[in-house]
Amino acid sequence: MTPSRRELLGGLIVAFAIAPAAAQTGGGEGSGGPPTVAPDLPGTLSKFPDLDAWIRIAPDGRVTVFTGKAELGTGIKTAIAQLAADELDVALADVNLITADTGLTPNEGVTAGSQTLEQSGTAVANAAANVRLLLAEAAAARWGVPATDLFTRDGAVLDGRGRRLPYADLAATTSLSVRARDNVPRKRVAARRLIGHAVPRVDLPAKLTGQAAYVHDMRLPGMVHARVLRGPASGTRARLDLSAIGREPGVARVIRLGNFAAIVGPREWPLERALHAAARGGSQPTPPARFPGALPDALLAMRGESRTIADQRDDPAARPVRRLSARYDRPYLMHGAVGPSCAVALFRDGQMTVWTHSQGVEPLRQSLAELLAMPPERIRCVHREGAGCYGHNGADDVAGDAALVARAMPGVPVRLQWSREQEHGWEPLGPAMLAQLDAALDASGRIVDWRHQVWSNTHSTRPSAAGDLLAGQEMVPPFRATPPKPIPQPNGGGDRNAIPLYRFRNQQVVSHFLPDMPIRVSALRGLGAHLNIFALESFMDELAAASGQDPVAFRLAHLDDPRAAAVIRRVAERFGWSRYRAAPNRGRGFAFARYKNHGAYLAVARDVERVPDEERLIVHRAVAAVDSGETVNPDGIRNQVEGGIVQSLSWTAFEAAGHDGTRRTDYDWSTYPILRFGDAPRTVTVEIIDRPGTPFLGTGECAQGPTAAALANGLATATGVRLRSLPLLHSSAGRG
Repeated sequence: MTPSRRELLGGLIVAFAIAPAAAQTGGGEGSGGPPTVAPDLPGTLSKFPDLDAWIRIAPDGRVTVFTGKAELGTGIKTAIAQLAADELDVALADVNLITADTGLTPNEGVTAGSQTLEQSGTAVANAAANVRLLLAEAAAARWGVPATDLFTRDGAVLDGRGRRLPYADLAATTSLSVRARDNVPRKRVAARRLIGHAVPRVDLPAKLTGQAAYVHDMRLPGMVHARVLRGPASGTRARLDLSAIGREPGVARVIRLGNFAAIVGPREWPLERALHAAARGGSQPTPPARFPGALPDALLAMRGESRTIADQRDDPAARPVRRLSARYDRPYLMHGAVGPSCAVALFRDGQMTVWTHSQGVEPLRQSLAELLAMPPERIRCVHREGAGCYGHNGADDVAGDAALVARAMPGVPVRLQWSREQEHGWEPLGPAMLAQLDAALDASGRIVDWRHQVWSNTHSTRPSAAGDLLAGQEMVPPFRATPPKPIPQPNGGGDRNAIPLYRFRNQQVVSHFLPDMPIRVSALRGLGAHLNIFALESFMDELAAASGQDPVAFRLAHLDDPRAAAVIRRVAERFGWSRYRAAPNRGRGFAFARYKNHGAYLAVARDVERVPDEERLIVHRAVAAVDSGETVNPDGIRNQVEGGIVQSLSWTAFEAAGHDGTRRTDYDWSTYPILRFGDAPRTVTVEIIDRPGTPFLGTGECAQGPTAAALANGLATATGVRLRSLPLLHSSAGRG
């Protein structure tokens, strides 16, 4: 049957200047050996250019797709499967996606920075387009016709005469161990069946039906449980009577290596009782780290390394008529994972396998290799989802704990989970931060001078060595930790989003990196963007008010990026910004940012009410617009923006990790405040501006900063009081 025009559009092999396929290069499987770098290829395909590093086709025609990125609840398994299925012209159900497995997937580093689709999604989409063309060329050679006369549909290559060759038949004689070509066109936008459409999440059925969706749920034959014995918080060590602990009911074995100690047994609850019994022995400092005063001023007293990351003087003769200054800060924040960190490890026949919810299985493998004194190739780290976390919590540490116990028990699977108190006491915190902003306005109300300074510890102590794991620090002698260092621009760490996207005639941005860390800190969703955008966008509102201008119009007047202006205008229109009428204790707030200045654009407006005489606020409405470039799964984008709005609301209004000057003091949910269901926005609307054919832009963290500023700006209009210290409610919490 002759194909219809729609069918031809769906899979026609487009004539294009195509170079011959390269010879086999190897290095595609797993991450053993260095990759073959091909800088002309897009995304992380440039690091692993062999097609079989990304895609395999089985004899039954099913497609296996490999990504080094991890599913963290963001929906990337669904989105990447959509990309592969659409570009290959196969059913979504015929795609099996393998994520973040050091034995199988390309080494794509850490899943962070909202870069999964930008890096791995781009690689998979282009690899799939390459594979589809390669199979069509194989069919053309078999039939003796030009490849441009053929089209693909439902996992097969067809021609206009009714002939059909399934991918499975072609793949049996066509090697995918060839280098990708850089000039292979992707499927035309009009022909895509899945990309740009909401597809049900492939990871949700197991979570909704109680199947083993998380690493916490894993149960292997002969598996034992374990608990690690530590002091109550980072900076302490437990006083242990191991003989007495070993006599506790249900404790089958006590393992001690240097200052690392763990208990093992066939069931969990007896170990929990033994863990609490051990805690009654008390703890000792190791030694304590002290703050040089109370936050936020303590940050100014710390040793700093200053770097100017932006310095622009386009109009040194500008004449300011008014100057404003403001200081903004946030406390230390917890990740607040629903499930405490957990890992499963098995040491068998000289091979260590660790199932982990780490966001970086490859760096973790290197750390474990040093900790266990094993070759990295004898260690396999397999990602399994954890019950909630964005950033570096205790996942890597608990993997090190489980691996040490498993090595002491060859052939026995070990499941080690932290307690809630250990999670709160030991996981790295999101760093406290301080920003000082100064600006000048001219007679027309335009900003003619801008200065932004930010003080922050490192935003990443993700493991790259044994000393970066808690267990490594408990060895005798302890392993050396990797020295803290700033994350360079354009991504940035503490200075992420400190450089404005707005166009000012004169500006200077200075990052004060604080290498000394009184409390253990690391990556939390958005890194420094949360505080920097909160400060920048709050200050923009203050400047607009000082010049008597509407906050939305004021922002648009300082922007020359049409995509930025588009999301701002979309939110203002959908929110009804010009028609809004304030009421007593009720007001509107607006904020905008482009995440990292090269990720997704997001603007958000909020209708906020401050309840008089109560430490409570009501967010009646939140309206957001996001431009993530080409949309793969609009439902996934909405989920990420909605989740980011709710999470940032919790950080901004409520959360602060307390400390007493030497160590943290919050060990459970009774003392660490988080948003409750009654505090969530009444309605959240997310508008997506889809730009088919443009590069993917990271979405997962784009809502954190604008949400914080929009809330503060809304409270300022509702109450007439400008709050610059987080959390906006309970602002005395966590200040030392």
